[in-house]
Amino acid sequence: MSELLDTLTQTLSGGTLQQISRQIGADEDSTSKAIAGALPILMGALDRNTDQPGGAESLLGALARDHDGGILDNLSGLLGGSGGGAGEAILGHVLGGKRRSVESGLGRASGLDAGTIAKLLPILAPIVMGVLGRTQRQQRLDARGLSDYLTGQRQQAQKRAPDAMGVLGKLLDSDNDGEIADDVVKIGSSLLGGLFGGRK
Repeated sequence: MSELLDTLTQTLSGGTLQQISRQIGADEDSTSKAIAGALPILMGALDRNTDQPGGAESLLGALARDHDGGILDNLSGLLGGSGGGAGEAILGHVLGGKRRSVESGLGRASGLDAGTIAKLLPILAPIVMGVLGRTQRQQRLDARGLSDYLTGQRQQAQKRAPDAMGVLGKLLDSDNDGEIADDVVKIGSSLLGGLFGGRK
C-alpha cells in the first residue's frame, strides 16, 4: 500500500470511524468498506487531474489556499457537519461526472445505499486534501513534485493490487455509468477491504 493511503487509513480508524458512521447513519463495518473503496478512487482521481494541463498547479494552489492540513487537528469540526460545502466543491473538481458511478459502486461494495455514500464522500474529501496538503508542506513539493508524488503513490498501490487499480483506471477513463459502477465493487474488496477488518 502507499504511504498516503496508510496515513489516511490511520486517520480514519478508531474513534473517527465511529463518528463518521454515526454521521452518515450506518454501521461501522459498512462504513469501513465504503471508506476502503473511496480512498483509492479519490487518490487516483487527484493523480489523473494533475496530468491535465495546469492541473498540478491548480491543485497546489488549492492546497496552499484551503488545505494546509489544519483540518486534521480538528476533525470533530468537520464531523460535526461544518465541512460539507468544502467537500462538495472538492468532489466537483475531483470526480466531476463520475461521482454517481462512484456512489453506486461503493454502495454495492459496502451494502450502503447511494444516498448514504453521497453523505460520506463530502466528509472524506477534505480529509484526503488535508493529508495531502500536510504532506506537500512537509516535503516542500512544488507542482511537478506534487504530481510525481501522487503518481508514485498510485503506482505503489498498483503493485499491491494491480487488478483493483486497473478497475480504478477504467472508472476514471470511462463515461459509462452502468458496468463501471459494478466494477467499483472490486476496488474495495481487492485493495483495501481488509484494512478495518475485525474492528467493531
